[in-house]
Amino acid sequence: MENINYQNAEDNPHFINKISLPNSNAVLVLGILSILGCWCYGIIGLTLGIIALVLAKNSERLYIQEPGKYSELSFNNINAGKICAIIGTTLSGLMIIFYIVKLVILAAAFSAILAALPFLHAIFH
Repeated sequence: MENINYQNAEDNPHFINKISLPNSNAVLVLGILSILGCWCYGIIGLTLGIIALVLAKNSERLYIQEPGKYSELSFNNINAGKICAIIGTTLSGLMIIFYIVKLVILAAAFSAILAALPFLHAIFH
């Protein structure tokens, strides 16, 4: 192997100027925040996760059309963000279902207490 020093990076035949995919960092950040946001009653995490998935889909489409144009690091960021967004969206959906079930159970218990009030009123008076 011969060690050649090139004056400019463009003179190097192995140098390929690749650009980052649009929104690659945003997808990663939104995916991570969707996991953290699932603890806010699931609504914030679900919203951020869906936005991250939509952005990831658009960026993946660009990468598939012209893979040589974009850097592999930005594609890896898209994949990591997409995985985080799927996890965050799933956890947020489960949290929303949990709170709906909890609300239904509390409403049933409260209505049972209200139904028993006339009976309790008759016993204690």
